[in-house]
Parts: sequence; C-alpha cells; structure tokens
Amino acid sequence: MRATTIHGPKDIRVEQVPDAAVRDPHDAVVKVELACICGSDLWAYRGVAKRAPGQRIGHEFVGEVVEVGPEVTSVKPGDRVIAPFVWSDGTCAYCVQGLPTSCRDGGFWGSGTSDGGQGEAVRVPFADGTLVRVPEDVDTALLPALLALSDVMGTGHHAAVSAGAAPGATVAVVGDGAVGLCGVLAAKRLGAERIISLGRHEDRAEVARLFGATDQVPERGEEAVARVRELTGGLGAPVVLECVGTEESWTTAIGLVRDGGRIGYVGVPHQAPNLPTGKLFPRNIGIAGGLAPVRNYLPELMADVLAGRLDPSPVFDRTLPLDEVADGYRSMDDRSALKVVLTP
Repeated sequence: MRATTIHGPKDIRVEQVPDAAVRDPHDAVVKVELACICGSDLWAYRGVAKRAPGQRIGHEFVGEVVEVGPEVTSVKPGDRVIAPFVWSDGTCAYCVQGLPTSCRDGGFWGSGTSDGGQGEAVRVPFADGTLVRVPEDVDTALLPALLALSDVMGTGHHAAVSAGAAPGATVAVVGDGAVGLCGVLAAKRLGAERIISLGRHEDRAEVARLFGATDQVPERGEEAVARVRELTGGLGAPVVLECVGTEESWTTAIGLVRDGGRIGYVGVPHQAPNLPTGKLFPRNIGIAGGLAPVRNYLPELMADVLAGRLDPSPVFDRTLPLDEVADGYRSMDDRSALKVVLTP
C-alpha cells in the first residue's frame, strides 16, 4: 500500500510499504477515507522534531473498518470510524481515569514501526479502546467535520475546558492555526460571551469570526498584550488559550491573562522556556492543559456534529490526493494553506 514517509527536513515522500494487517487479536485495519496534515507535523518537516529516515507520519484519519481481530467487539468490517491521534487500550488505570494519552500500552500513529495516518490504510492496535464508530446513515458531507475531531477540535476543546471557559466568560486565544481556531469554536460552544482571537492573517481571522470571535487582535508581542488589556479594561482576559507552544506565544499568554485567571495550554512545546513561576505565583495564575485526551471528548463532540450544532470543517482550506502530500506540507509550511485534507 502507499503511505507517507519522512526522510529528513522538507523531505516528504509517498512510498510503497507493507500492507496494514491484523497482528494481534485486538487489532483492526481501517481503510482511510480522509486524512490530513497537522501543524505539529510541521515540526518534523522543519527538522525541529527528529524522525528516523523513512518513518511514517500523520495521526488524523477517518475511514472504514475492513478487518478485525478475533477479540474486537465494538466495531466490525463495514463500520465507519474516527481514530483519535493516539491509540489506547481503554482498560488501564489511566484510561479509566480519562487520560488515554497516558495509556501504558498506547502510542502515537507513526511512532516506531506503527502505521501513520497519512496512508491508504492503518493497523489500529486496541481497536475497542481507540476507535469511535460513526452511525451508518451519516452523510458523507460531514466527514471533514468528523475528521477535525480526531485532533484539532478535540485539542482546542481541551484548551478551553482546561482554562475554564464557561457561559459569559471572556476568552483570549493565542494562535490562529487550526487548533487556535478550534479553540475559538470550543469557547463559543461552552458559552463564552467575548472571544478575542490573536492573529494577523485575514483569511484565518475570517474563520475565527465565523467560529464566534468577537474581537480580532493582529498585533504581536507586547503590542498584542497592550491591545488585549485595552479591550478588557486594563485587567486582561480571565481565560486564555495557548495554542502554539513557543516562547513568544507563552510570553504573550502570560502577559495578557488577568490576575487570578487561567491559561489552558495545548501548543506542542517546542522552543518554549520553563514556566516563570516567580511571575505566575504572586498573580495567582493557574496553568492547566497538555496533551489532549481526544478519545474522551469524541462522543460528545461527534454528537454535536451529527446534530448540526458544531462544524469545525472550515479549518480545512485545501484538499489534495495522497500522492501530492509533499505539496500539502509545503503549502502549510509557507502558510498559504491553513490545514490540508488528503484523499488516498
């Protein structure tokens, strides 16, 4: 089968790899219908996050189950499913706690010798603990929205929940990538009254407004902090979503959060400093978040998509066949595309 591999910085290829196959009684094989490129994939593409030459890549996909192991009970061949960005057994202490991202038997797509999501098919370990079945009669037009639940929507939701977004809240979102935009949508879904989106790209600002942003701040750094404080009576925002993971984004988030407020962080921490606890402590700033337990959020978010109450699909602005995946990476790297869908 064909799958995406990475061989070094800016070196993305589609190659023939061994077919995905059941190797354990708890496995399933999923034929990919839609996959996509994540902003976090760009860290490897740029050479910041190291990958072994030829390693598989991609962790967001929806598709059809084509084979299951003898111990799998929750899905069967012919079922359409969503896969969160990690697999988990669903039974360990962490999974029961609601933290499948810490599952001792879990893992990330594309890690080691595992299949990546940007391919024609994926072997899914622990199918019962990992996959979420989509109802049979779902309109295929909803597939992009369901694909967004595999990572970016669930991650934006985790930021909003961790920061305490609630009805009537004022929320500031640092980052205008797909996760940040989904953070805007998540804050709106949770009832936030005022949502300040930080970002300087007008096409992304348009999506932010569509998702519920009430204010747009194109400034960066200290100017962005000053602008948010101006918009909030000099106090700052009580709820801040950090959706980038760099030193600059953290400095901005800490600068614009209100004393006594909370920062929900989900940006993958690259080039980010240690937290300046000396500055956070006297201001009573709370920090929560991390790697989003998307599997836990999938049922409720999928229900809202199916009911027409939630549509994160506007984060996708380009669709390419799998064979053109390298062009997709280039376009996201140079920011000419926000988030690229792949059709195997």
